[in-house]
Amino acid sequence: MEIELPSGSRVRPGKLVCVGRNYALHAAEMKSEVPQQPILFLKPSTALVRSGANIVIPKMSGEVHHEVELVLVIGKRVRSVPESEAMSCVEGYALGLDVTARDLQAEAKKGGKPWAVAKGFDTFAPLGDIVAAERIADLNDLDIRLTRNGDVVQSGNTGDMIFSPAYLIHYISQIFTLEPGDLIFTGTPEGVGPVKAGDVLEATADGLPTLAVRVTTAA
Repeated sequence: MEIELPSGSRVRPGKLVCVGRNYALHAAEMKSEVPQQPILFLKPSTALVRSGANIVIPKMSGEVHHEVELVLVIGKRVRSVPESEAMSCVEGYALGLDVTARDLQAEAKKGGKPWAVAKGFDTFAPLGDIVAAERIADLNDLDIRLTRNGDVVQSGNTGDMIFSPAYLIHYISQIFTLEPGDLIFTGTPEGVGPVKAGDVLEATADGLPTLAVRVTTAA
């Protein structure tokens, strides 16, 4: 799937880099330690869907969870960028959902296996419309909310991130070369929980377009 950058160019994201446990209260609710360095995992670009689409619960899983996140949209190719210059490579921001097959993730954790299956199903990375980076005045004080069928289930502030967006870009770019269209899902606040067929999820934040998706089951 191609996405349109604020500059007007259209690109296919090469990689979706996701950050685990980047809010202390979320780490606590998952009964996990606060990390000393960012925990990274990847989603395939085929997991992307846009606002208005459906999240499909796969037949392989009986427990799928929502995780609302701020997404950084990379606008230029960088490698090992200093933290002080990191935000200059961001072209825009959007809201996203890191959808997770929690039962499959728990099984993988027990066996010391990767999370790729639990995180990578088609439709498991909904992405809202992208706004230009300069339209967000203070990225480190952004309230993010998620409602399920109209009820608030997640609410957090980007100021509570353990690792700031600038540090994440600096850290990630030492491992993966970042390219235009790459997406960084920056972690979710507390309140993650299960979804079922028929649920409507809406993610909101000041200055960012609403991301709305419906949950269905695989045919």
